[in-house]
Amino acid sequence: MPTSRPPKISVITVSYNAADTIAETIISVAAQDYSHVEHIVIDGASNDHSVAIAEKYLRPGGIIRSEPDKGLYDAMNKGLALASGDIVAVLNADDHFAHSSVLSDIAARFEASDKDAVFADIAFFSPDNPDRIVRRYRSDRFRPERIGWGWMPAHPGMFVKRSVYEKVGGYDIGYQIASDFDFVVRAFGRHRCTYEFTNEIAVLMRPGGISTANFAARRMISREMLRACRTHGIRSNWLMLLSRYPAKALEWLR
Repeated sequence: MPTSRPPKISVITVSYNAADTIAETIISVAAQDYSHVEHIVIDGASNDHSVAIAEKYLRPGGIIRSEPDKGLYDAMNKGLALASGDIVAVLNADDHFAHSSVLSDIAARFEASDKDAVFADIAFFSPDNPDRIVRRYRSDRFRPERIGWGWMPAHPGMFVKRSVYEKVGGYDIGYQIASDFDFVVRAFGRHRCTYEFTNEIAVLMRPGGISTANFAARRMISREMLRACRTHGIRSNWLMLLSRYPAKALEWLR
């Protein structure tokens, strides 16, 4: 992204009753050593102190919107509509950046190339010991030809040009838990947007999440992944999608 000015990065944080974790998220953005950052917090009309906490720690120029929404992906779309940056990142209210140079490192990569996206790794830490990493999600295992097998880059580790969202669209709220996968199908499968990897860990997360909560959630996400692939002409089937789980189990063992 060779330009006459440093690229601006819009970080979108979606929250709902996240008073226990959102401070760490907001502080990790405010602590970035890169100054060209716009932090947008989209809150789903929380009834706890999430908004007050966000307002306390938000970096200058940040934006907060708190109102009812139609779920996670609707909130992300609201953030996209407000974003004015050249690059967009999604950092949810129970995640945080791994260190203070994440965004400056990402900006440097975009400045040095003309890629549409940069994919970084994410890591899950132990709730009992935040310094202990229990799983590393390696985004470099993704390839467009592996989409039909259920592989995608780690969504919180995806840094994508805003122009990509303008070209392929935002998040389809018809999906309950796989709209981020559907976006990957459209952007990097159907439209063949370009990307590069960094093997750095950009985001730290707590274990859990709706997509891995239980067997029903895993079944739902696989069903939605299959729907996304078939909708956009990507060859896939149940056996192909289920085959990813043994490989993902190795991420915990390592």
